[in-house]
Amino acid sequence: MLQSLLFYIFFFGIFLFFPMIICIRNCYFAFKYPHMTFEERSAHKYHKVSERKNDMAVILLGALFSYLWTDLFLIGFRTISIDYDEPAYVGYFHNVLHSEYGITVKITLFIALVSLTVIASFNAEKISPLPQALCFGFTALGEILFSFVIIQFSINYSVFIIPLAFYLVNLIIVTAKLTRRYIMAYLEYKENHDTVYRFKIAEKLEAKLTSAATLTAFHFLMILPAVLILIILYVILGQGPDGVIKAFTMTADWTFSKQIPPPPIDYKGHYLCTVAAGGHEKIVKPVRYGKRRGETIVVNRQLLVSNAFEDLIMERMPRFHRIVRGFYDKHGYPVSKYITTRTRADVVYFVMKPLEWLFILFLYTFDTHPENRIVVQYSDYYKK
Repeated sequence: MLQSLLFYIFFFGIFLFFPMIICIRNCYFAFKYPHMTFEERSAHKYHKVSERKNDMAVILLGALFSYLWTDLFLIGFRTISIDYDEPAYVGYFHNVLHSEYGITVKITLFIALVSLTVIASFNAEKISPLPQALCFGFTALGEILFSFVIIQFSINYSVFIIPLAFYLVNLIIVTAKLTRRYIMAYLEYKENHDTVYRFKIAEKLEAKLTSAATLTAFHFLMILPAVLILIILYVILGQGPDGVIKAFTMTADWTFSKQIPPPPIDYKGHYLCTVAAGGHEKIVKPVRYGKRRGETIVVNRQLLVSNAFEDLIMERMPRFHRIVRGFYDKHGYPVSKYITTRTRADVVYFVMKPLEWLFILFLYTFDTHPENRIVVQYSDYYKK
């Protein structure tokens, strides 16, 4: 009881109360002094430092919490790390993003995170106007793409996406606030300094960038070269110019999915079924499909040996078998709920390997035809 209470306190403290405190401070800095000039902000050293720290907390800690929330609660429990063309377990989902093209989404979000971190870390006069605008372009692209990720989740996790949406709103507030700060700093600099231009085209361009509305439009238009840079990067990486679109659409079970997956396979009652179907093929070495309670499952050597061992003790020692079966039913299925990635399935496979060797030793000691018993498991000749 005490452990559960401590868990909930920790859970709500990390994923609810702490983000809410940062959000309140974020709104405070954004709306408390909306007309404060850059010089006035600089004069208030404590206010300036506190605001910058809060911005960094929103960006970096928010990204960390969103990643943990996504991995632990959205993907970790009901999503199997396989693409649409492979059968998933009953009640589980395929990859949210296609394994090959999902890298484009991750790269875009990472570049956006770095860009927003840069413009939040430095004063406006420290970064030239063009890199500034390009960073804002990457940031805007990342926030747009992040909203599509949230929508992708929404069909299956309508309530649990709230923390992600909460983070996105905070990012938009920070971005809008930083945009205003940079534009104000630029306009104030133009008022207080005279610039001599070597080229008339530069003077004409500078003359047009003399209002907040024009500068805001300039920042927004920098999305176009940012998109071009990302497309070139995707092509270099072999993802193609439409890699981001394929990452969302070449999936099954999700909002933007366009693919139809194979029929689901059953795993309940035997977590080694989860290992056989969910691990990397080169490691768990699936050998064929099998039948269990009328459902199609994937089987490997470890699963066949384990079931043959159970079949033998059920035949020779029925009382002992009931004890073993009871223990397995109690603990095996709960364990299977946590084997939701290929890596976890691989780990369980290696953990079970010594036990598999013991089962083989038992079979070859007490069964006259051990391989015959092994090979017929989960086949048309074996009904269980």
